[in-house]
Amino acid sequence: MNSFREFVRSWFGYTRRERRASFILLIIVILISLFRLAIPKHTVSIEMMALDIKNPAADPVLMAEQQSPVKKTGDERKFNRKIPLLDINTSDSSALVTLPGIGPVLSMRIIRYRNLLGGFWSVNQLKEIYGLPEETFVKISSRLYADTLKIRKIKINAADYREMIRHPYFRKEEVQAIIKYRKLEGFIKDIEDLYHNNILTRETLQKIKPYIDYSGQP
Repeated sequence: MNSFREFVRSWFGYTRRERRASFILLIIVILISLFRLAIPKHTVSIEMMALDIKNPAADPVLMAEQQSPVKKTGDERKFNRKIPLLDINTSDSSALVTLPGIGPVLSMRIIRYRNLLGGFWSVNQLKEIYGLPEETFVKISSRLYADTLKIRKIKINAADYREMIRHPYFRKEEVQAIIKYRKLEGFIKDIEDLYHNNILTRETLQKIKPYIDYSGQP
């Protein structure tokens, strides 16, 4: 027996420490094998995995997220809320002061200028109002519109000097030229009469055009 041990030791060349380590390793391998045999194997098919992905009930967390109502933040509610546009030809001071940067003073200036013009034909005319900053116009322009049907027009063939001179786009010499032309020619047919007879400049005509009514001709 001793000779056999000597043979094994000389053949494998193991020391006592190496033999002990090998024995412990063998026991660990056996225990792992027994443990795996004791636990039943569970296989999950690819079809079942696909079903679980498509079916929210397979994931309770996903199902809870889908069933719970989505709450919008304050910024999202503010962004989605539609702000009604204001008609600058009919809005009163209480409506105008709701615009950013518009207080009681500017709202009264807008209304006063609107009355002098006979109504706005474009939102851009607000730039002509004294004391209205450019940055304020940029903020409010997208919230306004001008209903041009509300414009009060000047009957160019019947209006007197006082009525025409009140309009911000008419100058004194231009009004005098219109009255003089009517006395000589009888009436003004169209806008070309005002231009070709040197009554109004092209610049003035472009501004005053929406406010002139040529009716009342013989």
